[in-house]
Amino acid sequence: MSNTSAPASVAVTQERKVVTAIPGPKSQEMHKRRAEVVPPGVGAALPVYIENAYGSIVQDVDGNQFIDFATGIGVTTIGHANDAVVAAVSEAAAHFTHVCFTVTPYEGYVKVAELLAKHTPGNHAKRTMLCNSGAEAVENAVKIARKYTRKNGVAVLDHAYHGRTNLTMSMNFKNAPYATGFGPTAPSIFRAPSSYPYRDGLSGAEAAKRTITYLEKIVGAEDLAVVFAEPIQGEGGFIVPADGYLPAIQEWCTKNNVVFVADEVQAGMARTGAYFASEGFGFVPDLVTIAKGVGGGMPIAAVTGRAEIMDASHPGGLGGTFGGNPVSCAAAIAIFSEIEKDNLLDEAKRVEKTLGGGLKKLQDKYPIIGEVRGKGAMLAIELVHPGTKDPYAEAVTKIVAFGAQHGLLLLSAGTYGNVLRFLPSVKTSDALLEDALSVLDEAFATL
Repeated sequence: MSNTSAPASVAVTQERKVVTAIPGPKSQEMHKRRAEVVPPGVGAALPVYIENAYGSIVQDVDGNQFIDFATGIGVTTIGHANDAVVAAVSEAAAHFTHVCFTVTPYEGYVKVAELLAKHTPGNHAKRTMLCNSGAEAVENAVKIARKYTRKNGVAVLDHAYHGRTNLTMSMNFKNAPYATGFGPTAPSIFRAPSSYPYRDGLSGAEAAKRTITYLEKIVGAEDLAVVFAEPIQGEGGFIVPADGYLPAIQEWCTKNNVVFVADEVQAGMARTGAYFASEGFGFVPDLVTIAKGVGGGMPIAAVTGRAEIMDASHPGGLGGTFGGNPVSCAAAIAIFSEIEKDNLLDEAKRVEKTLGGGLKKLQDKYPIIGEVRGKGAMLAIELVHPGTKDPYAEAVTKIVAFGAQHGLLLLSAGTYGNVLRFLPSVKTSDALLEDALSVLDEAFATL
């Protein structure tokens, strides 16, 4: 790392810039050092080593600047090193960095809980517990649902992704690479068919009937504690369910004393043009799991839900040493403020209009693009062999590599590895979005 003391806001201009081979010589040297001390199981999608990041641009140690369509896998939703968030973190750290909320409480934790009660779907009384990561939030939601219902079963949907811990890897649809060789997996996990309109052709009502039939006949509501659903599936390929699907599942859960959890770890916190993606589908989940964008890069996650469900746990049953760290809470509070101040829900819709519109133009030009889907700044394209719906994963690999060489950071996704997902900051300018689209156009032209 260089010794520069200039803040990222000074060092990083909001432009794409490639000045060396990718990865550059300094990144290559750092990657050699990494190989000596970091196991290969901790992957690296693109081995360029970042020195600064600001707004919508990440800058590596060699001076290359990438338009960031990954945002730390959907974390820096309001941009890298947001000035208000940096200021809040700095001020909080000057007061205290840790005391543990379950030993000696502090206001920041309470304030975050108040904000989540206000902005998560529904007007009912709510409670929140804070933790460290999305997977930890999901695990706690399972605990809470089991305690409330006094039942054991956990139902998840096809193409789901919920984390990398033992329980959450057991809940994922794909075994590889998340659970390969790491067993035994957790018991009492049941997978049900989901809604994937591009591939199943079902209406929301039809898909819901299929899911509910499975839950009733294969699992049985008598010992089913909880159903998890990502309103827009993340790692599964940004799959948007058909209209009416999620409300029907929620209604069935309510009738059968089953807790319905919206896993909003990736889709939540302004990314889809609403505070939480559930709002766009017309249902109110019992519990919501929250992480990624709520901390803007600081580790914090939450389970927020109906008071009667959250209150079922006995005192001392929930918590953790670092859950709701005071510095992370300060970052979360600043993010809520920035969303309101800068009208970032509408900014996410602007991103959808510019980027989504450009992707649809590319679809008209390149028949390899089978579908453009998503909401707000959570968009994706599914690549198929022209004239079919056969997945074309190799094309995704080539486009991601092309983007990297030309200053555009992209992520793949999808059960079949054939989806390009786009997670830009909601503050990414139209100029940068158009520049990224030009890179994508060049990439598709090479196939």
